[in-house]
Amino acid sequence: MYAERVSRLTGAVVWTSTPTEPGPGRVLPDGCMDLLWHDGRLLVAGPDTRAYVTGSGQSLWAGVRFHPGTAPALLGVPAAALRDRRVDLADLWPAARARRLTARVNAAPDPASGLEEAALSVAADTGPPDPLVRRIVAALDAGRPVAATADALGIGARRLHRRSLAAFGYGPKTLARVLRLQRALALARGGTPLAETAARTGYADQAHLARDVRELTGLPPGDLLGRRG
Repeated sequence: MYAERVSRLTGAVVWTSTPTEPGPGRVLPDGCMDLLWHDGRLLVAGPDTRAYVTGSGQSLWAGVRFHPGTAPALLGVPAAALRDRRVDLADLWPAARARRLTARVNAAPDPASGLEEAALSVAADTGPPDPLVRRIVAALDAGRPVAATADALGIGARRLHRRSLAAFGYGPKTLARVLRLQRALALARGGTPLAETAARTGYADQAHLARDVRELTGLPPGDLLGRRG
């Protein structure tokens, strides 16, 4: 069972997941990074370029999913270093600091609330996120081309690429592709036919949408959405 709620940390989501079906799960790329709790350990989930296939266990996971581009400044690690990886927080931070945060989360009434309090504490010590990062996300999520985004932000294509690698873990073209996938899936899950979904989210046609879904998630749209046709 999966549940989520809006976090008190701006732009973040707090979630819990206890798999109820046998076999591995599938986490789809969304441009985000997460601080995770599992079996008393804290981990960081880096940005995914393809679906991440989880283990087959059925124990509780909890997490804070940060708004795209904001986690690297909070955690002190460039996103590109964690691309397509799950890493123990103790491997990224000084051991004593990682132990203190882990103990704080484990002492909380539940892991999700403990993670949220930990994230709020780290954010208070870090300062506000870079507003340029949010402007990049907003432009690409609105379907603006990469070159037009760079021009509108006044930073040039090369600087946009460098900033994107550090903040999102990959270049702006990949981020735009991931964000478009998420827009398309939201429409399709709401009942919009795939052909209309493709047209409304900037794909050339339904076949283009189907190829992108398969490449990014490992499944054809019908299987991913639990329907056929």
